[in-house]
Amino acid sequence: MSGSYHEEQRRKNILKLRDLMLDLPDFCFEYFQGIEITTAERTRLGYGYDLKLFFSYLCEHKKEFAGKTIDDLTLEDLDTVQVRDIERFLEYVTYYQGDSGDGRVREFKNGENGKARKIAAIRSLFKYFYRKQSIHNNPAMLITTPKIHEKNIIRLETDEMAKLLDEVDTADKLSKHQQAYHEATHLRDQALITLLLGTGMRVSECVGINLSDIDYSINGVKITRKGGNEAVLYFGKEIEEALKAYEKQRREIVPLAGSEDAFFLSLQKKRITVRAVENLVKKYASSVTNLKKISPHKLRSSYGTALYNETNDIYLVADVLGHKDVNTTRRHYAQMEDSRRRQAAGAVIIREDSTPKSN
Repeated sequence: MSGSYHEEQRRKNILKLRDLMLDLPDFCFEYFQGIEITTAERTRLGYGYDLKLFFSYLCEHKKEFAGKTIDDLTLEDLDTVQVRDIERFLEYVTYYQGDSGDGRVREFKNGENGKARKIAAIRSLFKYFYRKQSIHNNPAMLITTPKIHEKNIIRLETDEMAKLLDEVDTADKLSKHQQAYHEATHLRDQALITLLLGTGMRVSECVGINLSDIDYSINGVKITRKGGNEAVLYFGKEIEEALKAYEKQRREIVPLAGSEDAFFLSLQKKRITVRAVENLVKKYASSVTNLKKISPHKLRSSYGTALYNETNDIYLVADVLGHKDVNTTRRHYAQMEDSRRRQAAGAVIIREDSTPKSN
């Protein structure tokens, strides 16, 4: 079934959060249970990591908490947190050192986006207990979210898309070591990158595709969107040929247990991972352009740009890309709309000869 991969990811996130809660104050169990129906597992897990860092900071830097560990913190302690404590925490996470998870000390940095995510976690926690009247103060409500500066969209031009697919075919610019694996993977890689470029699907949606999700009678592929909703994306002849060429090879492979229905397999005969797809896209794209850092998400942006240029229909782009809010799409492609408006500046000629006439 098409949701099996996503169900497995959901299960893993739930188990990770369950383990993480052992390192958080007792009141966090009530909090995560309370927001379960309104947030995705991945969101809650992210909140958990950010809150652990916040509580760790408070125990180390808030003098009222001196001698306390995270386990010792109570709702009464939470009620003593002030605006300045949160503001100092946000300054702290700009640059700090911490455990990388393997016992080694690692340097961490947070820009606008990282700080905004941490504010969201802290706000959610305070809002939950403030609404329940378990605490009397909500300092997080008074914190200003850092302004997120929009970055230029990095995308491949049409000729660069063609060069990328050519490189997947030939591997001319890959290293000798990379070329050694190319014969075994090029049909898979061609199908995968063609599918990403030709549908704009997310990499998580792509790796979750099963053999049973593709229907060549309608040239459609069923995917599971963020949030668990299913959708069918349609593809053209070029994608159909790439998928069929790989599928013929794929059906000759006996996958490992748990990956029997997975469409895209790794060389280890397991369902390919998001990280593996990111690495292979980077591998091929680096031989096509040195000026752009291309990821699967950039291939998604390339598709969205091409579709918008062809249709000029922002609502269609939003629907195909799976954006719940068209304003998300509009923000992403505002640069193109601005470019179109600039073109309008010279599109209408008021006077054929605009040279001022001399007296």
